Amino acid sequence: MARATALAEASDSPWPRSMYYEDGSYVGNVEWNETGPWTEIVGPVEPRGGPAGLVLRGGHEIARWGDVDRADMTFSIAKSYLSTLAGLAHGDGLLPNLDEPVRVRVPGPVFEGPHNGQVTWRHFLNMNSEWRGEIFGKSDQVDHYRQIGVGADNSRKGQERPMQTPGSHYEYNDVRVNALSFALMSLFRRPLPEVLRDRIMDPIGASRDWRWEGYESSWVEIDGRRMQSVPGGGHWGGGLFISAADHARFGQLILRDGVHEGRRLLPQGWMAQAVTPSPTLANYGFLWWLNRGPEANPALPARSFAAQGAGTHQIWIDPDHDVVVVLRWVAGDRAQEVLEAIVRAL
Repeated sequence: MARATALAEASDSPWPRSMYYEDGSYVGNVEWNETGPWTEIVGPVEPRGGPAGLVLRGGHEIARWGDVDRADMTFSIAKSYLSTLAGLAHGDGLLPNLDEPVRVRVPGPVFEGPHNGQVTWRHFLNMNSEWRGEIFGKSDQVDHYRQIGVGADNSRKGQERPMQTPGSHYEYNDVRVNALSFALMSLFRRPLPEVLRDRIMDPIGASRDWRWEGYESSWVEIDGRRMQSVPGGGHWGGGLFISAADHARFGQLILRDGVHEGRRLLPQGWMAQAVTPSPTLANYGFLWWLNRGPEANPALPARSFAAQGAGTHQIWIDPDHDVVVVLRWVAGDRAQEVLEAIVRAL
């Protein structure tokens, strides 16, 4: 395990510590080859720390490296937190049927029309909604033809493509995730960070240092209260700023099927749904990455799954070994190698 953690420490992300390159370009715009009218950074950005992480086995810490208490940007790991909030809404009866069109419970122009009116909650959670439009100043077109991961080809990213039937085509699209976030806030009638803090983070003993930031343009009024819709990542700034230690607490809750110290925080059966492969991508569930299908890593357990964010960040959950691993700021091409080394150690 010491060798595995040493590998993680020695595998710092190539991203600049300031989050901006010398020419002033935001790291995300460079990472995703983003140009055109939707590149403006509209949320807060902060300098990053170095590699950090934790390994929990049976709920006990067996390894750590780096500054695990530093609250850093965590990019698309926020999507798996959104998935968890959807689980809370489902358990509360605010979202009883995942296959119901979103427009039924969130009326208004965002989810209406011949095309968007077909989009269901399940479609958003499986990232195959094909939702079309603009929200908070960003168009879904910005992520057309987007690819992610090592070796991604984003040469066509942002070029408009024909829309397909909702539920039939997977596309990793941050604007659509932001539309889901807005819809969930509309169900709860409260800012999502408040819901997450009250229902999940405070009960599991998380620190008070984490925060979830929205965009300058994402303020809305609900029931006479002004509140900010939060994004599912840091694509244009903002998102979840959180420590490795708090990620580990959250990961332990997920490993225990939403139960913390005997208290059920997530509805029974939600995580089983959340890690069921979607019909359009075998290694994707409800905003969780799965070790399934053609992209599976045979050196890792088939039941393992992860929240992942650019940078590279992971909350990796392995029910077979009763383990949670948090990786922060690991070079993208080394993350799988680090996880394989940890599994060998176990």
